[in-house]
Amino acid sequence: MTLRFEQILADGVAECSYLLGDDAAHVCAVVDPRPDVEVYLETARRFGMAITHVFETHIHADFLSGARELVERLGGEAKLYVSEEGGAEYGFDHETVRDGDEFAFGGIRMKARFTPGHTPEHMSYFLYDGGTETPWGVLSGDAFFVDSVGRPDLLGEDQAEELAEQLFHTVRDVFMALSDDVIIYPCHGAGSACGPDIGDRMSSTIGYERRFNDYARIEDLDAFKEVILGDAPPVPTHYPRMKKVNSQGPEVLGNLPRIVPMAVERFAAATEGGAQVLDVRDMMDFGAGHVPGSLNIGARPELSVWAGWLLDPEKPIYLVLHDDTDLPGVLRLLWRTGFTSFGGYLAGGMSAWREAGRKFAQIPQISVHELKEAEGLTPLDVRKPDEWQGGHVPGATHAFLGELRGKLSDLDRSTPYATYCASGFRASIAASILKKNGFAQVRNVPGSWKAWQAVGYAAEQPK
Repeated sequence: MTLRFEQILADGVAECSYLLGDDAAHVCAVVDPRPDVEVYLETARRFGMAITHVFETHIHADFLSGARELVERLGGEAKLYVSEEGGAEYGFDHETVRDGDEFAFGGIRMKARFTPGHTPEHMSYFLYDGGTETPWGVLSGDAFFVDSVGRPDLLGEDQAEELAEQLFHTVRDVFMALSDDVIIYPCHGAGSACGPDIGDRMSSTIGYERRFNDYARIEDLDAFKEVILGDAPPVPTHYPRMKKVNSQGPEVLGNLPRIVPMAVERFAAATEGGAQVLDVRDMMDFGAGHVPGSLNIGARPELSVWAGWLLDPEKPIYLVLHDDTDLPGVLRLLWRTGFTSFGGYLAGGMSAWREAGRKFAQIPQISVHELKEAEGLTPLDVRKPDEWQGGHVPGATHAFLGELRGKLSDLDRSTPYATYCASGFRASIAASILKKNGFAQVRNVPGSWKAWQAVGYAAEQPK
């Protein structure tokens, strides 16, 4: 007999899901699956196990739940379990889980514990070996993270105070009541906005968190509420939408979202009619030439999050790829934040576009050396507020990328701007937004702040 426990990371959304079971009993469960569910089916096959239970710790706001997709792929051989605590309501078939419910999968056992605060219905799952009464681990969902805890403000200001109080008691009365050797397995790692300053490690122990987690160490309710509500990062624009879709039940697709190849003429006709064009090539390729009006978000894991921030979910997406074979990976990343409607992709990419004699737009790329020596060029820092507070290029203007479109009226369209971020990835997104919105003199800075620091240029502190 071998107990199987697999942590499965979805890069970009920094989401951790789990497959756990017993290969002697040939059964297992999946907790908090993402929508591209083939990874769970393949993992179960590899260990000779059948997935019989699919659990959600809570109604997710940051990524599209794959629970319904996975259950459908299993053809009725598994059931979907969600929390019925906290007045939760769902628009899809499910089994209910209440505080104290237990589930066994051969030699591994799970016990549900009601842990509200991040959301009203949040459930964590304690893990046990066989008939033992001492847990060895806990699937903490978004209630408790490495170096952090879940944010209580995602349902709006009217519920934030109450949820913050619930979260305080969850942290103090549930998690801090566990023994030091219990292992914490959270639903998110660093990069997620579901909690402030989530740590880089993918798991931790109660003992470590008891000593070093600043939020878990706060013993006064009022102090906890002040800190947790004051430290919350900006709320991505797709979070309210994902919360609604996940509570109603995402559409089951049965495969990757459908998209068709389009010849240049048809693609051009769509773009000239105001289509939403997403170019997922590298910033250097995008800068050298792109379909006019395109938004550039490179095909890296971060594509999921920035698509969620910046794309219109009501409009179909038209894709420009580096290579047509990149399509499945790009669709997976977009699906994770709920994008399933696509107009088509440009067959043959920009090579086909250029060879057809179509007009293309460009964004100059400049080095940090050129940026430093340039006169009349305003650096535009699009990093998060805490990054800006840590130091920036002298003379820079700040506009966080996630909020840039709402602040365009604050920028002077006659001013030449050079966009920068930490490495250039977000800067290229920002440059494409400016270009699309009529800013004629836009440049992008590859390497950005990392390159600026690497060559030893001076930093300026916010006043």
